[in-house]
Amino acid sequence: MREIKTETIIEEVKKLCIKANLYLADDMKQRIDQAEKNEKSALGRQVIGQLVENMKVADENKIPICQDTGMAVFFIKVGQEVHFDGNLTEAINEGVRRGYTDGYLRKSVVSDPLIRENTKDNTPAIIHYDIVPGDKLEITIAPKGFGSENMSRQFMLKPADGIEGVKNAVITTVKEAGPNACPPFVVGVGIGGDFEYSAILAKKALTRNLDKRSELPHIKELEDELLASINSLGIGPAGLGGSTTALAVNIETYPTHIAGLPVAVNMCCHVNRHASAII
Repeated sequence: MREIKTETIIEEVKKLCIKANLYLADDMKQRIDQAEKNEKSALGRQVIGQLVENMKVADENKIPICQDTGMAVFFIKVGQEVHFDGNLTEAINEGVRRGYTDGYLRKSVVSDPLIRENTKDNTPAIIHYDIVPGDKLEITIAPKGFGSENMSRQFMLKPADGIEGVKNAVITTVKEAGPNACPPFVVGVGIGGDFEYSAILAKKALTRNLDKRSELPHIKELEDELLASINSLGIGPAGLGGSTTALAVNIETYPTHIAGLPVAVNMCCHVNRHASAII
């Protein structure tokens, strides 16, 4: 049994909060650079050029790549041979507290969804745990801004709706989002499970490296087809028209009930932030 100190976790989470908000992941940088070269609209290229310049300024001045530094969402893989000297959830939240305070990141979390009083430290985080073999702790943070989050959708389709129903759900969500999700965006899709798990799958899909396609041939084909369909809509960068509306479509699936076909579509803007560390 390996013991991990909670103070080690706190410091790692603090670093990840700051890193994810100040530096865009390499796969996202590459997609945006590629989009600037391939965009057919002159105005679209100009918009993407401004996004590239924004990333450069953020990097040089060590400031967030977006003013909405998001709600801190975590995917945690806990090795079953690991022991902690304190409460893991409390340690993660303390790391968020320090990261958002010491990193001068915007605090966007309210303690009650109706009373709306700010917690002033961006806690509590949303944490998804997975128990896995081994003696490591893998932490992935995905700070999620709500401009794009608010444009996400959940569908409880009938099995008879099939793949065409899934396609229609994704395209409908993108059309309704339009410029409000800050395109060019990444589209995370969760298919299967149940009501809540399909949404978790969709959020998790956004953390997958954009160069890594689904290992399931029919899902990879669906990812490619949906990306092409979305980019043919003409929404374009910032919703001003063009051939680059989405940078990627990532789909995650899970077994489901014989009577259902849950589909969740989680929209994410051009600063699809995520960072990971293994302790």
